[in-house]
Amino acid sequence: MDDYIIKGLAAGNEIRYIAGYTKNTVEEARRIHNTSPLCSAALGRLLTGGALMGAMCKNDTDVLTLKINGDGPIKSITVTADAASNVKGLIYNNAVQLPAKENGHFDVGGAVGSGILTVIRDEGAKEPYVGQTSLVSGEIGEDLTYYYAESEQIPTSVGLGVLVDRDTSIKHAGGFIIQLLPYASEDTITKLENSLAELSSVTDFFNDGLSVEDMMRKIIGTEVFGTDISIEEKRPTAYHCNCSRERVTKALISIGKKELESMINDGKPVNLHCDFCNTDYEFTIPEIKYIYENS
Repeated sequence: MDDYIIKGLAAGNEIRYIAGYTKNTVEEARRIHNTSPLCSAALGRLLTGGALMGAMCKNDTDVLTLKINGDGPIKSITVTADAASNVKGLIYNNAVQLPAKENGHFDVGGAVGSGILTVIRDEGAKEPYVGQTSLVSGEIGEDLTYYYAESEQIPTSVGLGVLVDRDTSIKHAGGFIIQLLPYASEDTITKLENSLAELSSVTDFFNDGLSVEDMMRKIIGTEVFGTDISIEEKRPTAYHCNCSRERVTKALISIGKKELESMINDGKPVNLHCDFCNTDYEFTIPEIKYIYENS
């Protein structure tokens, strides 16, 4: 399957959902950052969460940033998503390996540890909205669920999953965000809670050959409420870094003439590196002189 996200309603329009398949997105992140299987799972979960939350942005120019800072060996993960569900991310320690948990799943919580989840929404206002909550498990899906309950007061369930193949590539990845609307009935709430309690892993659906739509029908559609899910939008999602030589040049201009003059006097080419996509941009002394003279 290609990577994609669907948005819609279910249970007589009492439930809102966003769900997606992100295998290729997470595989690209694994390739760029050369992550261990455990780190692929951790970074992949946050990338998937970012892509889904990006689909919830109100404006086309909105930018969302998710940051996890923990006391575990991974230390930190950062993901940025735009309103088109383009995502990019980086992980501080890409080589963490820990024993699997008793259920055979990666111990992402142990690798992340205790700490803080920060959500930054840049909607074009003077100051971006910043929300912070404590990590409840470090498993990322549970932490985002807690964030919605604490910071946005929206009853939400977030499920995220990454399945790593034997060759360490990504076999499946995806997830969902399910939210109860204010007028949801007690019956709807009970049925949803029971359905979610029966879930074992998001990637089980994909491993069984099901699509994102099939997954949501099983969780909040025909198999639970007897009616099909309503799909309002379907969109692609991908790992995409928006860095470019032009943007890096603007960054050089922004540091000011004093710093540029110091670079020129040093007499050595300047190499600027993008951590999100591992791209290097080299500027020769003549190029820096040109930037200096025209800034």
